[in-house]
Amino acid sequence: MSGRQTRRRYLATLGVAGAAALAGCSNDSDDRTPTGGPSIPESVGRWPSFGYDTANTGAAADETGPTANVIVQWGYPTEKQVFSSPAVVDGSLYVGSNDGHVYCLSAVNGARQWRLPTEGLVRSSPAVSDGTVFVGSYDGYLYALAAGTGEVTWRYEAGASDNPLVDRAPVRASPTVADGTVYVGSDSDRVSAVSTSDGSEQWTAGTDGSVQTTPAVTDGSVYVGDNGGAVTALSAADGSQQWKSDAVDGVTGSPAVADGRVYVGTDGGDVVALSTSDGSEQWRYGTDGPVHSSPAVSEGTVYVGSDDSSVTALSASGGEKQWSFETNDAVRSAPSVVGGNVYVGSDDSQLYILSAGDGTVQWELSTGGPVSSSPAVVDNVVFVGSGNGNVYAMTAP
Repeated sequence: MSGRQTRRRYLATLGVAGAAALAGCSNDSDDRTPTGGPSIPESVGRWPSFGYDTANTGAAADETGPTANVIVQWGYPTEKQVFSSPAVVDGSLYVGSNDGHVYCLSAVNGARQWRLPTEGLVRSSPAVSDGTVFVGSYDGYLYALAAGTGEVTWRYEAGASDNPLVDRAPVRASPTVADGTVYVGSDSDRVSAVSTSDGSEQWTAGTDGSVQTTPAVTDGSVYVGDNGGAVTALSAADGSQQWKSDAVDGVTGSPAVADGRVYVGTDGGDVVALSTSDGSEQWRYGTDGPVHSSPAVSEGTVYVGSDDSSVTALSASGGEKQWSFETNDAVRSAPSVVGGNVYVGSDDSQLYILSAGDGTVQWELSTGGPVSSSPAVVDNVVFVGSGNGNVYAMTAP
């Protein structure tokens, strides 16, 4: 597929590149670029956090996504690259930008509803729960924001540092919200649990390295990977260690949990499955590049990207390869699985829609910049950020 320029790709590239160029003109609140495509419903569905659910499966069984003739419905320009993954709740989209802001946009037409400045890059993906937006910043804080206004309800020093030369370490990790608690990691080599209501600390646990990953929370346990090479299971109630696996290289992609296994990628290029009960290794699959993408899991299959430019589908039970699709650059975007298709971005600037069954291309579009953001796919709309600084909503007839 390298170098391939089909009519489908050509037409899709024209549509999105034109929208991207228009969207980059200014940064006024009304500067989005509707293209006259199918309207987005006011009651557009929910994609509340990175990985869709608290287990980070990246799969939404009841949602639908576009598969052909996909165009940009609107594009909104931030001032820097968008690596954050959008959350969509109650007709609004929430996303961070490298310009240091958290944005709230109308999911229907892209109009800006509010934006909040922080003192650092915002690569963390927002998690939205009960009218509050939780998001981290490179300034070292976890923020709780009123979803309707962007007002800061509280902030927690998740990146508190013991280094006298550093006030706070970045919070690039995305938070997970479960049962009244926010779980978040930071570059200060720890993961913390804080109350959603007031930000009070419930517990904190040290790790073997910086935590750039989104914790997976399910069945009373918190699973977290760190760039020191460990995957750790902690008690959600008090943070006590249940087990730790050191049998992996650095982990910068978030773990996904399903059917008694934790799936995670490593800097060494492996996808590893661990038992949720004791952390024992169940299987390992090697790629030809670091795996910074976070796995998605759906109906017995694991989908994951690699810096070797591939998206690969593996058997969730045994790790056997089912299919592999080659893009033209590294795949660091976490796949989203909706309606029998896989939605994933690549550093080649494309958003790909692949058949979950055999990896065939349903559609692909250029966004004008590398796509590390993970798509949110709801009600036949794809919402995604791009390295060209834009946030896009993409639809089809």
